[in-house]
Amino acid sequence: MVAPIEDLLSFISASPSPYHAVAETGRRLAGAGFSELQLTEPWSPGGGLHWVQRGGALVAWADVTGSDEPFRVVGAHTDSPNLRIKPRPDTGTAGWRQLGVEVYGGALANSWLDRDLGLSGRVAVRTDAGISERLFRVDRPLLRIPQLAIHLDREISSQGLKLNAQQHLTPVWGVGPVTDGAFVTLLAEQLGVEAEAVLGWDVMVHDLTPPVRLGIHEELVAAPRIDNQLSCWAAIDALIATTESAAPPPVVPVVCLFDHEEVGSTSSTGADGSLLANVLERIDLAAGGGRERLLRRLAGSHAASADGAHATHPNYPERHDPEHRVAIDGGPVIKINANQRYATDANTAALLIDACGRAGVPHQVFVSRNDQPCGSTIGPLTSARLGMATADIGVAQLSMHSARELCGVQDPPRLAAALHAFLSG
Repeated sequence: MVAPIEDLLSFISASPSPYHAVAETGRRLAGAGFSELQLTEPWSPGGGLHWVQRGGALVAWADVTGSDEPFRVVGAHTDSPNLRIKPRPDTGTAGWRQLGVEVYGGALANSWLDRDLGLSGRVAVRTDAGISERLFRVDRPLLRIPQLAIHLDREISSQGLKLNAQQHLTPVWGVGPVTDGAFVTLLAEQLGVEAEAVLGWDVMVHDLTPPVRLGIHEELVAAPRIDNQLSCWAAIDALIATTESAAPPPVVPVVCLFDHEEVGSTSSTGADGSLLANVLERIDLAAGGGRERLLRRLAGSHAASADGAHATHPNYPERHDPEHRVAIDGGPVIKINANQRYATDANTAALLIDACGRAGVPHQVFVSRNDQPCGSTIGPLTSARLGMATADIGVAQLSMHSARELCGVQDPPRLAAALHAFLSG
């Protein structure tokens, strides 16, 4: 059996884009006995182990009995802040060939400098049967964003690095005159099609440095996309574990991996869209229910929003609430915000504390400083759209939104264990 951390690193390595994360998740679910259903096709009556996917989002569930138990939902997101290729990317100046990129989400721009970068995503291709979606991935060093030499920026040491997203983040990928269509040619060659068949793409850059264990005792994990592929991995691990129990749980466990959390979640695959609500209604209809019964089920259901949490930074301890220090490997973090940036309340926090206790793992609590506004998650959106009591939980990390992030080795399997207890009712 693969050790949990090695399995997490394998999941992250297989998932340079949200679309690859969904494909890897589907592969794991299929290996555990789940079958894929199509959103555009009728679903057979009854329960079962199933998943559906749309773009960079996926919903999976284990409805063993096909009856009317309440749902237990764990939500996470597949996307991470990064740089994405523009529709007309071929550009350059001063004898350099470059690719135009657009900043996606709240990326720490400086973390993408001087890294060897590959490309990944999905491409829309014209075929004889119509338009098809193809995954695309190049894991060789194609791109680099060179930082300006200190000799040409003497103020950087005193005034800090200042980057203009339009001017300073355009990667180089060669020398010579700009060639229109060079990027499309690359896509076509990698996919084995003619350039004219390439109709569109959602392609992004990814850091080629592999995920590793770090530290004198290898007690840390350094990897890209810890926020939030760690939570995706933990949620799917927890869901699969519920199917291995001797008796079915008194709830229907559901995992939803949304896309576009980093840009507000308002999309057909985001938490502010209708994907999860529609799937839950279809699960109920397949079990012989109707609108009234669905609303009763939702009223008795609970959700956990799993997303990264801020560990107390050793170099910036003053940026954290002094009474709510959060330690690396101190246990999953329950996140609370009175202004509803997180969805946790007293009752839902109690559910997560109970789940951690039943799983035999410690827990921590995060509250932001009053003068340091916190981020948000899919928790409030899921709770508002479904009327479902929700709490926020995650693993403590540093370097959130960097091209490369940091967490401990103990907390990822602890989160998976706590989510398993939560999904089991």
